[in-house]
Amino acid sequence: MSTTPDESTHAENSEESPLADPEFRERLRELPPSAKLVAKVLEGDAPLSQGQLAEESLLPDRTVRYALNRLEESDLVGSRYSFHDARKQVYYLSN
Repeated sequence: MSTTPDESTHAENSEESPLADPEFRERLRELPPSAKLVAKVLEGDAPLSQGQLAEESLLPDRTVRYALNRLEESDLVGSRYSFHDARKQVYYLSN
């Protein structure tokens, strides 16, 4: 009863990446570079926690938090609680 397949559900849907959508790209274009980098990391490997995003992007935790807030305000990123650790939220690109 592994929850790993459930966590990779959004990653499997990356065949039709939201970054390929012109409307998504237009909304992303107006955001800061840190938000663009976080979106690019999520495109290849989602869902990820804030800490995992900081590790993958090499950005400070605070910058990742700011980027996620901006992405959420623009409805470009969704979040849910992790199946592995309900204390953490994981993030993924919204379609």
